[in-house]
Amino acid sequence: MMKNVIKELPSEQREKLLNLLSLRFEKNMNRHPGLTWAEIQEKLEVKPEKLWSLNEMEETGGEPDVVGYDQDAKEYIFYDCSEESPKGRRNVCYDREGLDSRKEHKPENSAIDMATAMDIELLTEEQYRELQKLGSFDTKTSSWLKTPVEIRKHGGALFGDRRYDHVFVYHNSAPSYYGVRGFRGMLRV
Repeated sequence: MMKNVIKELPSEQREKLLNLLSLRFEKNMNRHPGLTWAEIQEKLEVKPEKLWSLNEMEETGGEPDVVGYDQDAKEYIFYDCSEESPKGRRNVCYDREGLDSRKEHKPENSAIDMATAMDIELLTEEQYRELQKLGSFDTKTSSWLKTPVEIRKHGGALFGDRRYDHVFVYHNSAPSYYGVRGFRGMLRV
């Protein structure tokens, strides 16, 4: 039986996270031109479960930051913007099916299970390419990407990285895992 996780941060931790996110936002204005932190913080303050997810992203090394605003949904979009794939999310296979299919040397977790527990989504290939327009990410690591059902049903999964100043998206078997491969997440607020 799963434990009910309280998805709300204590006030001191909430203030510390908001301050950190604000500083990161101001330092990286190229990621979100035309947006202001005050409006984002106002939304975050009434959505404690979103702050909890952002804290999970931060605690696992993701360095989340705002990368856009969805005008139709009226939501701010956060991506993991750490230079390399988040350290606390590496050494995982793609999903539970891939993990369960391993006979030996199983990793502790899968990217999909971790993202689900954090209430975030893996970046899609399109989102990953958009992120890469904002800087050079994953030059020494790689990140699992949300994989289309058609590819996954054949046992494969997608991952991306940046090498030779070019963004590559590749395939691998879903049960595979590497010390330099993690995943990047996305959260809408």
